[in-house]
Amino acid sequence: MSYAYSDEQQEQPRMTAAVRWLMFATVAVYFLQITLIRPEDMQAALGFAMRDLASTWWRAFTYMFVHRDFWHLLGNMYMLWLFGRRLETVWGASKFTKYYVLCGLGGAIAHLFFVRGGTLVGGSAAVYGVMLAYAMMWKDEEMLFFGVFPIKVWHLVAAYAVVDLVLGLYGGGGGGVAHWAHLGGFVTGWLYLRVPPGQSLDRLRQRIAQAPDVPDEPPRAVPPRSLPRSRPERQEVDDIVARSKAVAATKRPPLPTAPPRKPDKPAGRAEELNMVLDKISAKGLNSLTTEERRVLEEASKRLRTSRD
Repeated sequence: MSYAYSDEQQEQPRMTAAVRWLMFATVAVYFLQITLIRPEDMQAALGFAMRDLASTWWRAFTYMFVHRDFWHLLGNMYMLWLFGRRLETVWGASKFTKYYVLCGLGGAIAHLFFVRGGTLVGGSAAVYGVMLAYAMMWKDEEMLFFGVFPIKVWHLVAAYAVVDLVLGLYGGGGGGVAHWAHLGGFVTGWLYLRVPPGQSLDRLRQRIAQAPDVPDEPPRAVPPRSLPRSRPERQEVDDIVARSKAVAATKRPPLPTAPPRKPDKPAGRAEELNMVLDKISAKGLNSLTTEERRVLEEASKRLRTSRD
């Protein structure tokens, strides 16, 4: 899937449906975690771990709604609110939600490849995808980070990615932060946004549909764009030809006849006759050239032959 990038300024909505729902679900899980269910039990029930992949694969989706502590939750929800509202306004709630969940799934896959151990929790991978999409669409826009520091969106997102890459390679786990999951959401979002749009696929299908069904079969003939006129009143054409000859006789002497031409294809003759009749309707018989009068005469002969 591919979306057009835009540098147009657009007012940030106060809240959008998908962002509100995602924030509500995440905060609700955290509320249960600190009131009714112990944090370790909630994380074990909804967190994603490689050892449980075969039996509880659905945790690859639920892990992004459970967080380690309040600051972990606050940081992700702030970033989702900051970048997600405008993005959802452009894409719509359904596409935005699908993209958010897909980036979270990409983070889980990256965690499997690079970490393997431990339990993955938090929506950071999905939020990283949202940040990337925002930066790709409004990369030169400046914002006040945490309402204080002016910075270009693209520089901010790139800095986050570089820090996670460095800590993922050399940080040895980074104090329990899932750096590779963050990068997995980032890369998944980038790949998703680089897929050709559906319109390109539609154009490809149309081109394939125009090709012959069998490789050895010659291409099928394409019907003319305009069908020959349906004129049952053939006498009308004869009358027009007669009047045309009379008008031509009162004008200059006839020019030398051109050498005989090869017979045209039926579709070509019909189109020429249509053009001549249209010209007569618009400008009258006097406007016809010698070649156009010849077309009328040939049409009249063909009509008489078919009538006989």
